[in-house]
Order: sequence, then C-alpha cells, then structure tokens
Amino acid sequence: MLQALRRQATLEQRPSLIVSAAVLGVLYAGSPLVTPLYPLYQRSFGLSELTITLVYASYVIGNLSALFLFGRVSDGAGRRPVSLAVLAVAIVSTLLFLLATHPAWLFVARAASGLAIGVGAATATAWIAELHPSADKAAASRLAAAVNLAGLAGGAVIAGLLAQFVPWPLRTVYVVYLAVLIATAVLTALSRETIKQRIHSAAELSIEPRIGVPPERRTAFIAPAVTAFATFALLGFYAALLPNLLGDSMHMHSPALSGAIVAELFAASAITVIVTPMLAAHVAMFAGLWLLPPSLALLLWAQIAGSVTLLVVATALCGVSTALGFRGSLQEANRIAPAERRAELLSAYLLCCYTGNSLPAVGVALLSRSVGHLWANVTFAAVSVVLAFIALAVGARHVHRTT
Repeated sequence: MLQALRRQATLEQRPSLIVSAAVLGVLYAGSPLVTPLYPLYQRSFGLSELTITLVYASYVIGNLSALFLFGRVSDGAGRRPVSLAVLAVAIVSTLLFLLATHPAWLFVARAASGLAIGVGAATATAWIAELHPSADKAAASRLAAAVNLAGLAGGAVIAGLLAQFVPWPLRTVYVVYLAVLIATAVLTALSRETIKQRIHSAAELSIEPRIGVPPERRTAFIAPAVTAFATFALLGFYAALLPNLLGDSMHMHSPALSGAIVAELFAASAITVIVTPMLAAHVAMFAGLWLLPPSLALLLWAQIAGSVTLLVVATALCGVSTALGFRGSLQEANRIAPAERRAELLSAYLLCCYTGNSLPAVGVALLSRSVGHLWANVTFAAVSVVLAFIALAVGARHVHRTT
C-alpha cells in the first residue's frame, strides 16, 4: 500500500513542508507521553523509582544509536523513505508499550522510541530546511525548534489528560498515539522527496560514526557543551522525576497535573524560542545560564514548601532558561564548527545533550535512596549551578578573546 502511495505522491512543496513538520512534532510528542504514566507503571508492575528512572534513561540508548550509526542515513536514502522507516519504528515502540506485560517490555519500547526520535529528528529537520520557501535557513531552524517543543508539550498534556480521565490509561494513551502515527505515515508517503540522487542498496549506506572536536576548537567548545549538558539535565529531571516530586512532596497523584507541568515547561520554551529570534547566540546562552540558578532555587523552594503554585512559577522560569541555553549553545556550536567538520562537532554537542538528559536523572534517583528526595535534588541543583558558572566563566573568556 505504501509503495503505491509513494508512486502517486502528489503533495506540493508547502503541504509537504507541513507534513515534514508534522513528522517532527508527532515523533517528539511520543517522548514525554510516558511521563504522566510512570506512577501507574510503578503500581501496576511494582517498580521502584530507580527502575522507572532507568526505563526513562533507556531512551538515550536509542538516541545514541541514532547519533553514532544512523544520523546521516537520510542524506543517501532520502528524507521520505527514512521518515517512513522511523515512523514504523515508532509504531513498533508504541505497540510494545500498549501490549506490555513485563517491565522488560518498557525498556525495549523506550529504547526503540529513542532510536525513532533520534533518526527522525535529524531527518525531519533537514527535510524542513529543504522544503522551506525562505532562503534564510534560520527561519527553517526556528520552525523546527518550535514544532519540536510544541510536540513535546502536546504529548505531555494529552497523555496526562487521557491518563486522568479515560479508562485503561496504560492502553488508551497508546491507542490514540498509534492512530496519529499511522495517519502521519500515510501523509508522509504522499509527500515530496528532496534528495534527488539517492542510493539504491543498503551496501552504499555510510554508518561510520563521526564524532569529535578539532583541537583548535576545544576551548571554544567547552561553554556550549557544558551548557547543553546542564540544560538537558534539567529537562531530564522534569521528564523522569516530576511525578515523584509531585507525589512525595506535594501529595498530588494526578497524571493530568504531571502532564500539564511538563507541557508548561516545553510551552514556555517554545514561546521563548519564537520571541527571541534576534538574540545573539552567546547572549542567549549566557542568559540561559544566568537564569539556571534562580530556576533551580525556585524548584527547591516549591518542593520544600509543597506548593504547586511555586512549582508552576519555577517551571515557567525553567522553560525560559532551557530554551535560551539550548538555542544559544546550539547556535554557538554551529558558529565555531569548521565547515568540513561540522557534522563531527555537532555530534559531540548532541552527545553532551543526550548524556545530560539521562545520567543526572539516574544519579538523583540513586542518591535519593540513601539521602532522600530533597537532599538528592539539592545536590542536583548545586552541581548544575557549578556547571553553569563554569560555562559562564569559560564562555566569557572566549568571547573576550574573539572581540
């Protein structure tokens, strides 16, 4: 069926652009889909907080596989075929979640989700850039960033509402997402291909890992790399540990509230990206870093006070901080990358993002077993603040040298 649809692809450039953006948004919507469901999985399968955090972190295994092995595959195989392939992987991941009867299924499903999103994000982002009518590629980048964050926000809030208000939440959420994935795949099969010279056999694919930072760029790379790690550590904290923070510190066991708070984080990030297009890369990065300490302080205050109102305020500030930190550090990494080694340096940057998204959350879960949630979170905040000041110091020195 899909082969027939491919042969009859009729969508013009603008509808194809909308579909490519939908692929990106729908894939990213699957990432936080499971966050409001973690407490339900804990009760259903008798899982500890650490096990749930490890399930979350297994997502990064898929991300890293995408980064090291399949990140550039669509350059040769084509945007449309690879988008269809990653949507198929996302469908398999969703079916694993839907049919899960043992915790092992969750690990495999989460890793498959990470693989689909890792490959799909690179593919759809490139597809958007190639289909965008503007010659200014920054406009395409802003569209991709906004769709990315909107997908994350939408996935979190819809999953939370379904988990709170419909029967069989561990099934219904995935049935709805499965229908969206299938519809997106059908539209993708009808969309315009932008790679004119494609490979014709798997043997021609290049999956050799390319990652590294040229020696002359390593000092300049420190600030964006550390910023990326700290920024994604905060995102990982929310995605993996927020339901437990709400339940243990605020006695709020509501999937809808959990999903809404995560959605608020990404919505604040999306709005920040949209309204700050003229901000220079290093200014955005430094602003994100300076906002990180007060964001974390408010988050801890909300936990100590057991206040959802404070948590809402802290989350909005965290969203602004992470958006500025991510956008600024990514643009700065792009700026310092030599053209002939851009892919290698950006792969190193993404490695910092992915490890930051998982390792600190696992560390907090491990530490909380011995010192409790509050002191584990205090430690997380302290380390994050130290990293922010390191990035600020190194980044300011580099900016001073280059001006």
